Amino acid sequence: RNSSYPPWIALVKRGNCTFSEKINAAKDHGAAAVVVYNMDGSGNDTTHMAHPEAEGIVAIMIGNFKGMEIVKMVNNGVDVMMIIDAGNPHGPWLDTYWLHFLSISFFIVTAASFSYFVFISASRLYNLSSLRRSQKKLKSEAKKAIARLEVRTLKRGDEETTSDSMCAVCIESYKAGDVVTVLTCDHIFHKTCIEPWLLERRTCPMCKCDILKALGVEDDVKDNISTSSPPEVTVITVAGGDALYEVPLNTSMNTDPMGTDPERQEHRYDNRAFEGDSEAARG
Repeated sequence: RNSSYPPWIALVKRGNCTFSEKINAAKDHGAAAVVVYNMDGSGNDTTHMAHPEAEGIVAIMIGNFKGMEIVKMVNNGVDVMMIIDAGNPHGPWLDTYWLHFLSISFFIVTAASFSYFVFISASRLYNLSSLRRSQKKLKSEAKKAIARLEVRTLKRGDEETTSDSMCAVCIESYKAGDVVTVLTCDHIFHKTCIEPWLLERRTCPMCKCDILKALGVEDDVKDNISTSSPPEVTVITVAGGDALYEVPLNTSMNTDPMGTDPERQEHRYDNRAFEGDSEAARG
């Protein structure tokens, strides 16, 4: 190897031996790099050039047309300068294209996801705030309605104390001195039992009469929270003082057009005391 010559690049044609043999032969003759051009008839096509046994030297492949062009210039005495730079196997344009494409795609997806998250969060916060305001308004209206209901103190000899009547909420018989509330449907209950019930449900436990509608209290917000209100329940009292059961009403199963009017519904009671109260109220 003569170190007095400047670095030079070997230009060899593909064929007759392996890539490793060609590259090692050029390396032994002092080449700084090796350019292998493809065989005749291949145009400017190139192929993967595996050379695992040739290390320590740069080696690339170019197309036949380009290689023959360089050979022609060298034969004509033209000094050919070549710069070999590491690049992308798919071409530099593909790097730039994918970089822009991925950057824009990432920005769009991130912006869309963030916008959706903000929208959903704001919507939920607004609905929650609206629901709380509506429930607060309903409870305030219920308090006004409760304040307008008749309140009595039972005395000895009253019909409620001498019969088998009992409060449908606590399932206890009425006694003299008990403070009771009379609803608009004429059903009576212990005052301490029925007021918490009315604050939450606003309907009679026995006939589902709506005290807000019956008293004409404004209720503009009730329709807005109908889907989130506590489920209505029907009270079943069992003779003999057994436990009280609350059964959710499935209004979608009610096909009777009169069934949605609480004041016109027909009620049946296992406890004869309540049946008498109901008949007296309708009479």
